[in-house]
Amino acid sequence: MKAEDFGRSLPRGIGINLLVTDMPAMEAFCRDVLGARIIYADEDFAAIELLGSVFMLHADHSYLDNPMTGVIAGAETRGAGIELRLYGADPDAVEAKARDFGHIVLTGAIDKPHGLRECHIVGPDGYVFVPSAPLPA
Repeated sequence: MKAEDFGRSLPRGIGINLLVTDMPAMEAFCRDVLGARIIYADEDFAAIELLGSVFMLHADHSYLDNPMTGVIAGAETRGAGIELRLYGADPDAVEAKARDFGHIVLTGAIDKPHGLRECHIVGPDGYVFVPSAPLPA
């Protein structure tokens, strides 16, 4: 699909675009650990489907003429201050896959007082993914 056709096909709502240093590493993390489907990927861009939503990855070099140039380059960790919460993802399964692939598990799967079982996984570039599943009533 041409870029302009893909852009026109996006539904109304909030979109997430992660700027990444290593496209293949982030694509592999999304696919192998989170269970995402890679809709399209090249060296500059990837469209990812996860839990019924679509988000995007862009390589740093594809943002050279973008207003965000330099904004995150000085950050201690890119993902600082954001959690990407994956409602409906099995935290135990994602934690196991993350460990298998050598990713950092900040917190293992645990039942939380807010009614969710969740864990915290650090993906490439420091983004924190939080797979969460509702606890039984």
